[in-house]
Amino acid sequence: MFQMSSVSDRGRRADAVRNRRLALEAAIELLREPGATLTVEAIAKKAGLGVGTVVRAFGSKDALLDAAVAGLLQPIVDRAQHLLATEKPENALRTFLAELMAFQAEHQAIGDQLRGLELPATTALRAELTQTVKKMLAKARRTGTVRGDIRPAILGALIAETAFSLARAGASRQHIDAYLTVLMDGLRPQPARP
Repeated sequence: MFQMSSVSDRGRRADAVRNRRLALEAAIELLREPGATLTVEAIAKKAGLGVGTVVRAFGSKDALLDAAVAGLLQPIVDRAQHLLATEKPENALRTFLAELMAFQAEHQAIGDQLRGLELPATTALRAELTQTVKKMLAKARRTGTVRGDIRPAILGALIAETAFSLARAGASRQHIDAYLTVLMDGLRPQPARP
């Protein structure tokens, strides 16, 4: 898991640091609850804090949610980069997609609740994750394990959208494994047609 304190916690009073941690933990718990409403009031209630305390801890709901989501995404980005650096391209892609779909299934509220919010850290991590997946696909293409007849942008969008849809539908592990088998088979270069 990620570390909840940051450089900005240095010099804060112990109760302010505790309140910030409690609010962050509450926001993360709410992000895991399908259908949960991510209001400052709901976060404060879950944390056992007052609304004013939560606002003072982060300055705004957007800043609180940005910190919570960025904390959840950072290990996903780190894992993708590790797989890219250490695994064969096809294995890296399959393993990462399985883990990403499990994450998306567990955190369905993230996409629903964050539309229209100002989330600079989250936006930067999403961009980093997208770039890492593009690198996985490019590496797989170079090694001949992913077909080259479909434009990378279309391929990336297709993978992302179908994986996200399955995760949102609450697909079982068996369904996810079957999906990944079909996906990886479909990504392999196709023999030339006569």
